[in-house]
Order: sequence, then structure tokens, then C-alpha cells
Amino acid sequence: MNETAPFWLGLTRIEGLGIRGCHKLIQHFGSPQAAYMASLTELESCGVPARVAQAIFAQVGLKDGGKDLENISQADCELVTYDSAMYPPQLREIADAPLLLYVRGEVNVLSRYSVGVVGSRRPSAYGSSVAYRLAHDLAMRQLIVTSGLARGVDSAAHRGALEARGKTVAVLGSGIDVIYPKENKRLADEIAKSGAVISEFPLGTGPTPENFPIRNRIISGLSLGVVVVEAAEFSGSLITARLALEQNREVFAVPGNITSAQSFGPNHLIKQGAKLVDQWMDVIEEFPADVRVKLLPQPEAIEDKPIGAESGSLFKASLSPDQKAVFETLRADKTSFVDEIVGAANIPHPRVLGALLDLEMSGLIRQLPGKNFIRKL
Repeated sequence: MNETAPFWLGLTRIEGLGIRGCHKLIQHFGSPQAAYMASLTELESCGVPARVAQAIFAQVGLKDGGKDLENISQADCELVTYDSAMYPPQLREIADAPLLLYVRGEVNVLSRYSVGVVGSRRPSAYGSSVAYRLAHDLAMRQLIVTSGLARGVDSAAHRGALEARGKTVAVLGSGIDVIYPKENKRLADEIAKSGAVISEFPLGTGPTPENFPIRNRIISGLSLGVVVVEAAEFSGSLITARLALEQNREVFAVPGNITSAQSFGPNHLIKQGAKLVDQWMDVIEEFPADVRVKLLPQPEAIEDKPIGAESGSLFKASLSPDQKAVFETLRADKTSFVDEIVGAANIPHPRVLGALLDLEMSGLIRQLPGKNFIRKL
């Protein structure tokens, strides 16, 4: 735990400061220590309310912050501050990134590639099954599955990732020592052994309704994208999807029965432009090439040879059979959609995706918007 922790804890106890106010304060002074050492005039000049400036100048919260550290050390968790090297870089990108993260489990999993899987607390059998299967398949591809430990879809997603012997992150809407719902305590313990249970709320904080929309921004903030499985019209999962869009994350949705109220959310998102998902590949293929290359099974590596006049020997000597089959379906004067390539190459979809990615990374082909591809030769 770093030496700035008591100061971060102290600032979180300043009434009226808030997360954005604290970020503004840190941007001005450079660190929480500097803010606490500033004069009243300096504090008032940086734009915080007068009562907040007076509270910081009076060292309010700082003494309690030291006591909090003792409680944290006894609670079998770790405190990660915003300025820590262990703070997840993906989460730091969002406008209202949490100042503190209380973590049980492996802190380093928070910095790995993650996908959020969220949905109804009262899903259909279909919704639970799909959430479990998607999370299982994504976890097998070394993605961290992030969700909220709630009943229903969240629990199914966590269990799917665990069953795949992958890693999963549970983001709580309560203190890290207050598991909600209570029946998920054993699940939370399993998650902490092979992933992480996290919260931004102080120890002892109860699961009040207003906390859950706040925690949703962490689920989306940690993730490359968020998959909504089932969600009614006013579901909190739709809040998570909206936050994902605001954070420039991908939004995915699993289509559902149009007569089911739980299908309103994902079906509405698809109408609004969310990517329709019915298998793990639909998620991964939307990620940047440098991410996909680490997640998709790769064909034989292309040898490091110049591309040019000896292209015939290049194909014979350095392209795998899958790469040759895919490359030969493409033209330099016409784009081809990925489904067309699958049909023309007559090889399974996952292998086509792997070959396309390898060819793209090697500079032989180019990907255009809408999953269309074209030769560069």
C-alpha cells in the first residue's frame, strides 16, 4: 500500500467534494498530499466550494483515513489508489474514474483485456444459458469476464468463466466486506481465488439502490466492450450500455424473443446499432487488430520476407493453407464481406478469422468498415 493512501482516504471523507471535484483538485495540486498542505487561499482559488476548502484546510478526514487503513489490513483486501501503478489503465481513461479500489484477489487481472457481461436479475432459462455459455467461451480465450455479482445473468456469467478455468471480476455495489446478495458469498470467494472482487465503496457500505448505477460505470470502464444478455425496459443493464457508449466502449447485445419483456433491452440496443451477438467470435472480431491477434488462434506465422515481385514464392513458402485459401478469395478491386470469405474459402469461421487477422497484421490485406476486406497486392 503506498504512502498516499491515507490522503486519498481522507479526501473521500470530505463532504461535498465528490469524485469529479477530487479529480479537479488533484489536477490543480498534483497530489492529495499537496492538496492537504495547501493554504486556504490556494484551496479556495482552485474552484472547490468554500466549505470544502475549509474542511481540507482543517485536515478533515485525514485522521480517519489512517484508521481506515487498519481496518482494510484486517479485511483481507488491498487498497489500490488512483495514482498507483497497479491501478487499471483502462479504467483510468473514464471521466469519473474511482479514486480508490478495494480489491480481494489478484489486482493484476484488472489490467487485462476484459468483457462485461450484464443482464436481468430474473432471466429466462435461455438468458441464463446464453450468459453462461458466452462467458465460458470468452474466458477460454483469455478474456476476463467482468460483471456485478447480482442474481441472474451476472451470476451465470461469473460461473461460466470459472467453469472454463478462466478469470472473472465482480464489481460490487456495496463495501467489499458486504456481499450482496448473501447467497452469492461462496461465489464471491471462488471469484477472489481466480480473479478479483472489487468495490469503490468504503468498508461496511450497504447495498443501497443508488450505489448500483454508480458501480456500473466501473464494469464498463474496465471492459473493452459490454454484452447485454437480457434486460427489461428500465433495467440497470441499459445504464451500463449507455455508460459504455459514453466511455467509447463497444456495446453488444444478444437478441431475444420479441414477446418477452426481458428482450426489450437487447433488441432495442440492436436497433440502435449495437452488435448482435450469438457466439464469442462476434465479440472478439470487433476488437482492434492488436487485441485480436492475442486472443484468436493463429495459423502458422508468416515468414519475414519482402512482399513484391516474388509473391508467388511467398505464397508457397510462407503462407499456411488457411491463409492461402482466404487470400485467394480476395481481390484488389473489390471488397469481400467476412461471411462471403467463409463460404468461398470453405473453411470454418474461426479459422477464417485467424487467417484474416494474420494477413492483415502482415500487411497483405486491409480491413474496411463493416468487416469488409480487400487485397493490398
